[in-house]
Amino acid sequence: MSRQAPTLEDVAREAGVSRATVSRVINGVRSVDPALQDVVRQAIERTGYAPNRAARSLVTRRTETVALIVSGAGDVADEEENAFTAQVFADPFFGRVVTGVVAHLRPRSMHPLLMFADSARTRQQALNDLRQGGADGALVVSTHADDPLPALLADAGVPTVLFARPSRPVPLSYVDLAHRDGARMAAEHLLDRGCRKIVTVTGPLGVSASQERLAGFRDTMARRGHPYVPVAEGGFTLDSGMAAMSGLLAEHPDVDGVFAANDLMAQGVCQILRERGRSVPADVAVVGFDDSAAAVACRPPLTTVRQPVEEMASVMAGLLTEHIQGARTEPTSVIFDPELVVRASA
Repeated sequence: MSRQAPTLEDVAREAGVSRATVSRVINGVRSVDPALQDVVRQAIERTGYAPNRAARSLVTRRTETVALIVSGAGDVADEEENAFTAQVFADPFFGRVVTGVVAHLRPRSMHPLLMFADSARTRQQALNDLRQGGADGALVVSTHADDPLPALLADAGVPTVLFARPSRPVPLSYVDLAHRDGARMAAEHLLDRGCRKIVTVTGPLGVSASQERLAGFRDTMARRGHPYVPVAEGGFTLDSGMAAMSGLLAEHPDVDGVFAANDLMAQGVCQILRERGRSVPADVAVVGFDDSAAAVACRPPLTTVRQPVEEMASVMAGLLTEHIQGARTEPTSVIFDPELVVRASA
């Protein structure tokens, strides 16, 4: 005969506490002494007890899931939704976000529910699901500054935390990077190497982070006596970096330094430079941004500005947990500092 699954009573007996105490710990009641919580959790691990999620939801009125929403400006046609999804999965940035979110949620027996809100239809669907209790809250990664979803979630009273500062004021918590400081580091590094004919490949200028990185780079260049920096707009993809660099080389063949606003575009920049017979960094120094897997895969390995995406995503999930549990009632912001990682490209 199969062994009967452990019960609350089994955990209580193992921990030497009452069944009610075990129930309060499992349901996240904060009034339980922390030392007692540890005793109960150890007893849960020893007995192999697994809470009944349906029963727990009846008590807590929570699903123990959070929506991780990748959202756009709502201008993607229905037939283009698959292309948007494919582009998201091709970018290592989003994989790093998921890694950080899961790192926070998994030890707390919470689970992410991935949603895409890249059209009016899918945005409304995500909003309806959250209003109806399909998840306890939302973590939103916007791909466009004009994304209307954060304001809609705030108006609906859905606990929500954003990855990146919203372009318009909205009463929601967010995590972000000091992008201008990172771009300043890139500019100073290129200038300190002796580069004087410097160009930049931006991300899509509808994205706030792209605007901030460009502004920080231009400001530092101007402060160092370089009032004009040729700019080409990319799309945060390898192909867009290649296209942007091709155009810049045609107009500025004497270029000796490039700042690309993410590592994938910087990888594309390096590829075009190799094809045109330019050595990196002997002829042209290249600096990227993010310190993603693309930075290490690039040849030569990229000097880049590190954005601690996994840590930022974990903190984002932690803020949402606090909002869901009522431990945090007012919106807050957490701004991370960038770091220059020097490798072979500059």
